[in-house]
Amino acid sequence: QVQLVESGGRLVQAGGSLRLSCAVSGRTFSSYAMGWFRQAPGKEREFVAGLRWSGGTSLYADSVKGRFTISRDNAKNTMYLQMNTLKPEDAALYYCAARSPGLITTTSGDYSYWGQGTQVTVSS
Repeated sequence: QVQLVESGGRLVQAGGSLRLSCAVSGRTFSSYAMGWFRQAPGKEREFVAGLRWSGGTSLYADSVKGRFTISRDNAKNTMYLQMNTLKPEDAALYYCAARSPGLITTTSGDYSYWGQGTQVTVSS
């Protein structure tokens, strides 16, 4: 079992920056793929970014490419999402997710483990 706990969401002005964290615990997850997803009211959950915990390739949605950076700290068992140049359309409930085997996919149904979400609000 893998437990995921997100934090860092808050109200920020458009153009500002925010860093989300996802603390990971449980069984050995070095073989897992991790992802950030988001869901705005009335919209479907959408993929934001993903990486393999063991390292290597990361993947981004076109809407955040060049503005968001996904990373992880092995020593702290924590994944991050650095979000820069935030736009009002980035406002959503952000979730971290994990799946095994460690292939990054953009489909939320492929991920078995989810956190409770952290709210990001962007004021214009």
